[in-house]
Amino acid sequence: MHHRLTPLLQPRSIAMIGASNNPARIGGMPLDLLKTFNFEGQVYPVNPKYEEVFGYRCYADIESVPEAPDLAVLAIGAADVTAMLRRCHARGVKAAIVYAAGFAEMGGEGVGLQEELERFAQESGMVVAGPNCMGFANLNTNAFTAFATVFKNVPPQGAIGGSGPSGRSGLVTQSGNVCSTVFALMRQLGVEVGHFINTGNEACVEFSEYLDYLAQDEQTDCVVGYVEQLRNGQRFIDAALAFAEANKPLILYKAGQTEKGSEAVRSHTSALAGNMAVYEAAFQQLNIIQGQDFTQMADIAWLSGFRHRTGGSRVAIVTLSGALGAILADKFIGAGLDVPTLPDNVQQALREGIPDYGMVSNPIDVTGNIVNNPDFVRSVFGVLAKTDAIDTVVIYANGSLLDRMAEPLMEICKENQRLFVAIDTGKAKCREQLANAGIPVFTDIGRATQALAPYCQWLARRESVRHWAELRRQATGANVERQLAGLDEYQTKLLLAEFGVPPVPEMPAANADAAVEAAGRIGYPVVLKVLSADIAHKTEAGGVRLNLQDEAQVRAAFQAIMESARSYAPDARIHGVLVQPMSKGVAELIAGITHDPVFGATITVGLGGVLTELYRDVSHRILPVDESMVSDMLHSLKAYPLLDGYRGKAKADVGAAIAAIAALSRASQALGAAAQEIEINPLQVREAGSGAVAIDALLLAR
Repeated sequence: MHHRLTPLLQPRSIAMIGASNNPARIGGMPLDLLKTFNFEGQVYPVNPKYEEVFGYRCYADIESVPEAPDLAVLAIGAADVTAMLRRCHARGVKAAIVYAAGFAEMGGEGVGLQEELERFAQESGMVVAGPNCMGFANLNTNAFTAFATVFKNVPPQGAIGGSGPSGRSGLVTQSGNVCSTVFALMRQLGVEVGHFINTGNEACVEFSEYLDYLAQDEQTDCVVGYVEQLRNGQRFIDAALAFAEANKPLILYKAGQTEKGSEAVRSHTSALAGNMAVYEAAFQQLNIIQGQDFTQMADIAWLSGFRHRTGGSRVAIVTLSGALGAILADKFIGAGLDVPTLPDNVQQALREGIPDYGMVSNPIDVTGNIVNNPDFVRSVFGVLAKTDAIDTVVIYANGSLLDRMAEPLMEICKENQRLFVAIDTGKAKCREQLANAGIPVFTDIGRATQALAPYCQWLARRESVRHWAELRRQATGANVERQLAGLDEYQTKLLLAEFGVPPVPEMPAANADAAVEAAGRIGYPVVLKVLSADIAHKTEAGGVRLNLQDEAQVRAAFQAIMESARSYAPDARIHGVLVQPMSKGVAELIAGITHDPVFGATITVGLGGVLTELYRDVSHRILPVDESMVSDMLHSLKAYPLLDGYRGKAKADVGAAIAAIAALSRASQALGAAAQEIEINPLQVREAGSGAVAIDALLLAR
């Protein structure tokens, strides 16, 4: 594969600068691993103290090495790094790994050292990993450059001492200790790892570039990662979409989910954790599996080895116990999966062999009768393999009972591609047989549900991420030249109306007489709002008066608003008031665009009005979004029933709300980064057939 990182991650020759003959030292440990696991490429230890290290000839300096190695590993102090990199570059070295700490993560002089390193890499084009980096391992070629003892303490895998590549999972972390810990868990589960990568400070090669390499790598089927901060959001999005296109699961643990976690992230690598709500939304939109703990991530990596089977979030549960069926249903539904009631024809087919006291609607309780009529289990699995009402089948059976089911289960799975998963908390002898037949077997209910739920959701979301990828490809980018600075509410709504966001009928008024005239045209009762680009929160400024019934009230309200606004913001540019009809909808929504420092333009939709910040019932997406995506956002809100005739109330014009919010997305895309923020709050959603209108709008220019 031709990629910028190939000499770093798949080197044919390695120079170890600062080599040691001690396998316990960082300059000796990788050499010991290269020798132990028979790396077939060239190894060049560099240290004037030694003539030979671990059976390799040792060279006095990089200039003495007989060829330009693909990769140089620097086990030297921070102050000497950039000078050595210059020498390596002069020798023709293509890539380097810098172990040393003492750079930006330390502050002070370390920041300057890292800036010097970055300048060198930019000028030279050399690929430099780290600094503050443990090193890597390509376990398919046995190219070990990491100073880690874990490789000798885990079960060996095919490529280590074997014949050819076998590691199909990649591991990329922003922490060396996490890398070792997760690697050990994956190996204990039998997951074979191809790449062991920890990124260090990412001065020159950042997290997303490693993902880009692994997305293109034909030997990598799945990636597990730990991330504290993304430094290049657009490259990350591109890499995640490449994973989706290649049908490869990307499983990431994002640190910094709490205030204390964010504080720890900053102290670890001087990184900022970022907006966690936006990260979570982005992960879901990009179909990234967000890990909750390392064991779960290792379980999902193991489970991804069965992704050739078709599955999804609608689960059928088969047990020999009504109680276990109830427990599993609770756990799967609580984890976000669906346990649908089976169609009548499926229930009838199941009832032919299940007594009346056994449940057939889902969960399916085959009861102990399965012991008396073991052939019936074949027909149960056959029916569940063919119905369109479900995506995935989970079977709970202990020990010998699972052994009894194994043969018909394997036969059905040979004939059908549906995902069947077994849970055995006993000691069934058939586990390995089932796994070889494409049927994963879990030994713990908790671990099964924690891994299956996100994995099945990943299966179910594959089409939606492809839809968004195509929408993103078609996006034209900013194409509207407009002066955006200083737009007031009225001007903002006129601008948004050009893209399809309908405003409430309204008129600006510079003085009391004009306000009275506008009210007469609009029709009483009316609302008056201060009109100023400098006053975003009108209520706090005393700039809103409601339910005005006649001319006298309008005049008094105009005077009161002017006085309050000038007192609240003496320097504000005030253009008078905006006159609107007093109106009421079924519900009020907020729809806002902001520019996230990582992911770029994002949209937030939620319950609107003055209580938005209190309830925080919102949904986020990266732009662009279309009507189908907006519909999903609205349906995900806890407040959605308010739009759908809650407790006998009128149903809202949801279609009109969806159209208005999609139009806001188009406006943002057309205006580009010049519009730093755009907000409609509230978007008044009226009764079905009556539309939705922007009551208030705000645009902040960059």
